[in-house]
Amino acid sequence: MKEIEKLKELEAKTGYRFRNFDWLHLAMRHSSYTNEHRMSRLECNERLEFLGDAVLELVSSEFLYKNYPELSEGELTKLRASLVCEPTLAFDSRELDLGEYLLLGKGEEATGGRQRDSIISDAMEATIGAIFMDGGFEEARKFILRYVLDDVEHKQLFHDSKTLLQEMVQKDSEKEISYEILEEIGPDHDKSFRAQVKVGQTPLGEGVGRTKKSAEQKAAYHAICQLKNK
Repeated sequence: MKEIEKLKELEAKTGYRFRNFDWLHLAMRHSSYTNEHRMSRLECNERLEFLGDAVLELVSSEFLYKNYPELSEGELTKLRASLVCEPTLAFDSRELDLGEYLLLGKGEEATGGRQRDSIISDAMEATIGAIFMDGGFEEARKFILRYVLDDVEHKQLFHDSKTLLQEMVQKDSEKEISYEILEEIGPDHDKSFRAQVKVGQTPLGEGVGRTKKSAEQKAAYHAICQLKNK
């Protein structure tokens, strides 16, 4: 009963009312949970993730085609990739606290699975697939517009921050950009990293992430924000 009550909370956050609640239940069922409960592999969320990925690609492609008529095919492809990649979808998932509602095996739970980008981004795609199966394309489209395509410029900047910082610095300076991991936070099974970016010898930004790459990306993002404010 408690499990269903929690999923009802999630349903309210999605803004969509399920006619068949089993779809949302399936979307939150990770393979570690089905393995632990001796369920069929087909009873985890992987098939819904596969479907949601395809729906997401179509909706995002249509959205970008209509809203960015000045962009070439290559530029549209790059922009779409920044919006539907694992780190960005994980960012979107955290707005819904999706990790809190996942059904995980005890081992995955103990090793920080609720915060792992790969798991929560897959759950986001599975949620899209669940809404599509229950309510059709238009309802899935509304959800994607609300949670994935709601702040395109910010999410593109977040995704491409290391590249964009490089381009900004190279316009005005020949100084090298360097990244350093300042700190590792937490136990091995649930570790975060704190990174710093410098231009020459000047620190410009710091960021914390679940991986070293993610921490560096966030540090670059904060550096860009600082340069823009100047």
